[in-house]
Amino acid sequence: MSLLTITIILALIATIITLVWGVGSMAMGGAYDEKHSEQLMFTRIGIQAFAFVMLLVAVYLTVA
Repeated sequence: MSLLTITIILALIATIITLVWGVGSMAMGGAYDEKHSEQLMFTRIGIQAFAFVMLLVAVYLTVA
């Protein structure tokens, strides 16, 4: 298994964890949700963008 594959898998797992954390926070509501919901959303989007770029790199390296 290459380093690129491991990086993609870890990024996808981090995305799922952040998504579950954000949904759980939203479901609970309260002060924690009000304080951290936007931060969790932007973190998830950043991790997703990183995972997507790594997938594009993997496809490019496979085709090239």
